[in-house]
Amino acid sequence: MSVFKRLRDLTLSNVYSLIEKAEDPIKLTDQYIRDMQEDLEDAEKAVAAQIAIEKRFKQLYEEQEALVQKRGEQAHTAASMQNVELARRALEEKKAAETKRDEYKVSYDSNKASADNLRGKLSEMRDQLTEMKNKRETLVARYKAAKAQADINKSMAGFSSDTAMSGLKRMEEKMLQAEAQAEASNEMNSKGKSLDDEFEALGTNKAVDDELAALMKQYEKKE
Repeated sequence: MSVFKRLRDLTLSNVYSLIEKAEDPIKLTDQYIRDMQEDLEDAEKAVAAQIAIEKRFKQLYEEQEALVQKRGEQAHTAASMQNVELARRALEEKKAAETKRDEYKVSYDSNKASADNLRGKLSEMRDQLTEMKNKRETLVARYKAAKAQADINKSMAGFSSDTAMSGLKRMEEKMLQAEAQAEASNEMNSKGKSLDDEFEALGTNKAVDDELAALMKQYEKKE
């Protein structure tokens, strides 16, 4: 069922409401536009056919009107020449042409009114299609903006200031632990001297003490 058939019961504003509530408003809008386009094409064909009928009756009416004028002039010509029989025949055909002319005039007026009405409806359909296309552009922009916002919200769903602070705190604790381990390693290295290293250091200290004692004795003699 096309949108214009639905519009017998729904206004265009109701259609917009249905579109905006749809899970995928873009697809639904595109479907409505396709339906409207098909209806518009059908309407254009119907209007063209009605206009053709209107023009045909107009042509028939004008032909009979022209024949009425022609037979009237011929009747006057025959009468002026005292040709009664020819004048009568001209008047008889004039009368028959007037009858047909009047019938065609009624048909022409009726079909012209129908064609004018269809022209008006066709114009409304074109306006509605244009409005729907404009509505689609607005919906596309809104839909993309909403989708982008939803994507951002989804990405940030697992991220918060608490999460960031917790991560920084864990990093700080690891750094402190690494520093403590390095300091402990240095202490272990200093405590891990061999026995030979300790005796060597002891010998170095004794030599310094002996040299200091000798120096002090030199100053004691001078006194």
